[in-house]
Amino acid sequence: MIKVNGELFECRGGISVAELLREKGYKTAFIAVEVNGKIVKKTDYETFMLNDGDKAEIVNFVGGG
Repeated sequence: MIKVNGELFECRGGISVAELLREKGYKTAFIAVEVNGKIVKKTDYETFMLNDGDKAEIVNFVGGG
């Protein structure tokens, strides 16, 4: 299991950040992903693997003014 934004998420084996985002319904245009305290580059979403015990934070940017 991994923790995503404070909630437990069951994942099969390893899962890439991109797969996680698709499963959770996120669009990558306006988000940032942090895993275990480190920012993951958008170019690495497909290859960066999440493993049991990882903690991910997904932040959605909101415009306003």
